[in-house]
Amino acid sequence: MHIALVAGELSGDLLGADLMAALRAHYPQARFSGIGGPGMIAQGLHSLVPLERLAVMGLVEVLRHLPELLRIRRQLIDHLRADPPQVLIGIDAPDFNLGVERCLRVHGIPTVHYVSPSVWAWRPWRVRKIARAVDLMLTLLPFEAAFYQDHGVPVCYVGHPLADTIPVHNDLRTARRQLDPAVPDDAPIVALLPGSRSGEVSRLAPLFLETACWLQAQRPELRFLLPAATPRIYEQLAALQAAQAPCLPLTLVQGQARTIMAAADVVLLASGTATLEAMLLKRPMVVAYRVAPLTAWLARCLLRVNHFALPNLLAGSARVPEFIQGAATVENLGPAVLHWLDDASAVAQLRTLFGQLHQQLQRGASERAAAAIVELLERR
Repeated sequence: MHIALVAGELSGDLLGADLMAALRAHYPQARFSGIGGPGMIAQGLHSLVPLERLAVMGLVEVLRHLPELLRIRRQLIDHLRADPPQVLIGIDAPDFNLGVERCLRVHGIPTVHYVSPSVWAWRPWRVRKIARAVDLMLTLLPFEAAFYQDHGVPVCYVGHPLADTIPVHNDLRTARRQLDPAVPDDAPIVALLPGSRSGEVSRLAPLFLETACWLQAQRPELRFLLPAATPRIYEQLAALQAAQAPCLPLTLVQGQARTIMAAADVVLLASGTATLEAMLLKRPMVVAYRVAPLTAWLARCLLRVNHFALPNLLAGSARVPEFIQGAATVENLGPAVLHWLDDASAVAQLRTLFGQLHQQLQRGASERAAAAIVELLERR
């Protein structure tokens, strides 16, 4: 049994690693090839290229890397046509994966796409391309499945793996003791998460540091935690802190992002998967995002939703503050963080909501996804 998987970034690598483990329970002798990161490689994936070469964000930013991305896609397709898998599973990264899936599906290889593109939010016409590319769509969020059913695309809602791995109850003090270095139990802490990619960090980290300085001027007792996704990002953040906020009571930490969020009273973070993690950890948050100006303009023209933060999308209303582009300023972010620090009743209500959303997403996602893939292969 040869199973091909292609992840486009670190969040996809985490999903892929768990899915590979679940698939191995059905196919103990399976071999895996494609593209993935450290988690998938540890599960036995033969990765044709480093995952980092696919991790490009934004419509405009992709253009600079397009020749290399096209070369990688051609190399991947040639490899999988020469050694055909029983199934190809594209994990997120739709702009890259859907083209690969469509090409291999034409040659009789069953295709699965794991993590729905945001067609329900913008560019809904992409569903026609998806219908031509996939034999099965696996969605992580409950409202996505109805969209595909309405458009005749085979779909299975599996829940979100993070909801399975993150406990329903998380203790702040336990998380603080788990950190290296540990932080005091009684200090009010704000976690800063400006993203896991260099481009995100360059756009958001200076803003987050400036906001932290503003907050510390209002509340001298505040302490700040800043996780770095990679050693390269650690160096980037250390240089920014030294230049911009050398006296800020901030601890820069290698990795440990989830533990840092669990240890914080409030999280200031970039929009993305981290907002879902913060929600599952039941932490109040303030969400910000900045992209290249042209990317932002295109997104405004094409968006069909009123919110961009995942907790707000799941709740169907603006339950956490979110600020994008020009609205992402110290004057907006700082007071929004203070609101969560000052209003215990609002925090309690938010945590109750987050607990309800957690239960909706907690479905044994990796096992459900693997079972749906097995069922597809048995039908074929």
